[in-house]
Amino acid sequence: MGSLFRSEPMCLAQLFLQAGTAYECLSALGERGLVQFRDLNQNVSSFQRKFVGEVKRCEELERILVYLAQEITKADIPLSEGEVSPLAPPLKQVLEMQEQLQKLEVELREVTKNKEKLRKNLLELIEYTHMLRVTRTFVKRNMEFEPTYEEFPSLENECLLDYSYMQRLGAKLGFVSGLIQQGKVEAFERMLWRVCKGYTIVTYAELDESLEDPETGEIIKWYVFLISFWGEQIGQKVKKICDCYHCHVYPYPSTAEERKEIQEGLSTRIQDLYTVLHRTEDYLRQVLCKAAESVSSRAVQVRKMKAIYHTLNMCSFDVTNKCLIAEVWCPEADLHELRRALEEGSRESGAAMPSFLNTISTKETPPTLIRTNRFTEGFQSIVDAYGVGSYREVNPALFTIITFPFLFAVMFGDFGHGFVMFLFALLLVLKEDHPRLTQSQEILRMFFNGRYILLLMGLFSVYTGLIYNDCFSKSVNLFGSGWNVSAMYSAGPASEERSGLALWNASTVRHSRVLQLDPSVPGVFRGPYPFGIDPIWNLATNRLTFLNSFKMKMSVILGITHMTFGVILGIFNHMHFRKKFNIYLVSIPELLFMLCIFGYLIFMIIYKWLAYSAATSREAPSILIDFINMFLFPANEASGLYPGQAYVQRVLLAITVLSVPILFLGKPLFLLWLHHGRGCFGVSRSGYTLVRRDSEEEVSLLGNQDIEEGSNQEARCREVTCEEFNFGEILMTQAIHSIEYCLGCVSNTASYLRLWALSLAHAQLSDVLWAMVMRVGLRVDTTLGVLLLFLVIAVFTVLTVFILLVMEGLSAFLHAIRLHWVEFQNKFYVGAGTKFVPFSFSLLLSSKFSDDNGAM
Repeated sequence: MGSLFRSEPMCLAQLFLQAGTAYECLSALGERGLVQFRDLNQNVSSFQRKFVGEVKRCEELERILVYLAQEITKADIPLSEGEVSPLAPPLKQVLEMQEQLQKLEVELREVTKNKEKLRKNLLELIEYTHMLRVTRTFVKRNMEFEPTYEEFPSLENECLLDYSYMQRLGAKLGFVSGLIQQGKVEAFERMLWRVCKGYTIVTYAELDESLEDPETGEIIKWYVFLISFWGEQIGQKVKKICDCYHCHVYPYPSTAEERKEIQEGLSTRIQDLYTVLHRTEDYLRQVLCKAAESVSSRAVQVRKMKAIYHTLNMCSFDVTNKCLIAEVWCPEADLHELRRALEEGSRESGAAMPSFLNTISTKETPPTLIRTNRFTEGFQSIVDAYGVGSYREVNPALFTIITFPFLFAVMFGDFGHGFVMFLFALLLVLKEDHPRLTQSQEILRMFFNGRYILLLMGLFSVYTGLIYNDCFSKSVNLFGSGWNVSAMYSAGPASEERSGLALWNASTVRHSRVLQLDPSVPGVFRGPYPFGIDPIWNLATNRLTFLNSFKMKMSVILGITHMTFGVILGIFNHMHFRKKFNIYLVSIPELLFMLCIFGYLIFMIIYKWLAYSAATSREAPSILIDFINMFLFPANEASGLYPGQAYVQRVLLAITVLSVPILFLGKPLFLLWLHHGRGCFGVSRSGYTLVRRDSEEEVSLLGNQDIEEGSNQEARCREVTCEEFNFGEILMTQAIHSIEYCLGCVSNTASYLRLWALSLAHAQLSDVLWAMVMRVGLRVDTTLGVLLLFLVIAVFTVLTVFILLVMEGLSAFLHAIRLHWVEFQNKFYVGAGTKFVPFSFSLLLSSKFSDDNGAM
């Protein structure tokens, strides 16, 4: 857990890679994911780098593999997974793999093109066959091809020649036949009439079956048409109109013998095309099946190879151009593994001179690396969403594992709802290796990634639900109530001991709408409920008042404790970075300000709970009045919670007032004192700019070393050149921080009251849902009650899941995130770091190759 408390220590290393072994060394590093490379060629364009040609070659191979994957998917052939993560191909095999893929692409494109051409010809012949069959019934003519039409449309008002005159001019009757889509028939016929002035006769009929369009492959309803026309000019117009409407025009036979001969020829050609097409499809499927065996593994290899060359472009060459120099961030714990990876890469390449590394010192801030597992990954993501932690500062995720689900459960406390959430999360945890969950849709994947967060939220909600004694808005009597109702009833005259007590009699029970239990009566209150709230409060009319008081005080106690813990964690940061002056001048005044006011408020709440009993409860003073009087100093001070309360409160208030100027001026004056060389007391710097690199505080501390390091401090201080020091900026920054903290203590404490508000809202909404749904079904008589109860339970389940579990759960989740980000983490967490992103092939392979096809 040490690595989860702080980010791992990092070092900057130089890798010296021989030109012949660089590819193999980076392949070994990518498999292990140990280092993050720095770009040493930031001023060089990506098109002018050394290995841009190799990157383009990889992109070309990716394009070929994407095309192959698309064709394999189109043919409904499953992609073989093969080896999950094959190694990057050796340089000797890259050219061979490129040649094989290019040859396969050319062959596949030719076979696919021939197949499409054969399919198109087959569809056209089938259309031609249907057209001949339908048009045989359109027109009947004799062997001499004489027209049998006896009349044309009326042309009395047109300046055209009549039928007999056109016969004397030698005009011939022509035919155009073909197929047209169903939706274009009316517009097509109207256009022919307008353009050809009525000198056409259009006959059409609908085909019985839908045919596939040879151009688009869609299944469309077709109409067969036959157009009769006079003259070549009208024929040209008809053909142009057919082209405009994308009609499929086929030759029309002039005689019955020609029609029969064409049909016989079409039948033979269709059979031959079917045979050839089937053989072509079989050969194409064989080629695709063979390609499917290796396309996935080759895609992984190409992506690894491309990542290697991209990383090599970030390296620089030495003056001899025989050695590549790379700078990497590496965890100190992985330096030994890094050396082994370099040795392995050098051994695989067979180089005589092995590659090696050299660690260097730097003042740059290293990236932040926090190792996580399946359980801690979700909680670390919540923290990183606020900001990646600065290098080596305290990581809030370790404490968020407990505090986040607990604060959620305080707002969501219900035993039944929490148990349902726990079962759902437990199912996701038990099935976490199922491939369908890892590849699910976005919403389900979001729940899956947070399955351990849901598991703890449900488990803590069960705990707080038992504390609240709420199970679907109803109390559960597990241990028996601590209140005894019968002790309040007195049938006869009261004894001497009970004569002064307000007991119940028959008249009181009969005429009173509300009966009050008095805990001071002997035997009424027999002791507290063993665990949680007594179930009798579920029957009380003042139940809401009691729960409001309890939850409001509980929220204040939890909030102040949570914030105080955040301030204490800030002390660990100052100790780690050796800025002890921040402990004395910042953290301790902050703690005193917090504890002397709000910590004292917690003390009064707990003291009142412990010091006063049911018998003396009427004498207990109001905490709110006493807390206000702490700042007002009233003249006539009434008796307080305890003797000497007024003097204690004045001392606490004096400490609070004194801590404010220290918080405002202590740190700026100390840094000014350091800047003028009054001493070297403060921090010890050893290589890294740990917090806020360019701040004025760091400028003043650069010239000073910790007195704990020994002698010769003055000489060391004079050796370092102090940069410009701006006291006004430091003072303004500290003043803003102090004002924000002092006011934030009040506002943040009030913000934690959302724990009370959301808990109350959840309980009341659950109670309303029970009263409006379940109670209706339970009150129906026995004849229809059983049948209606199933429907009521179904409606109640759906509303509970969607309203109380999903909506209320999301609301409590967001409020818990806000309490951690704003109220807790801002007390100690800077979150101004950069995340460690290693050169790792596992990050490249996190998504399936098939998922990237659409994007490419």
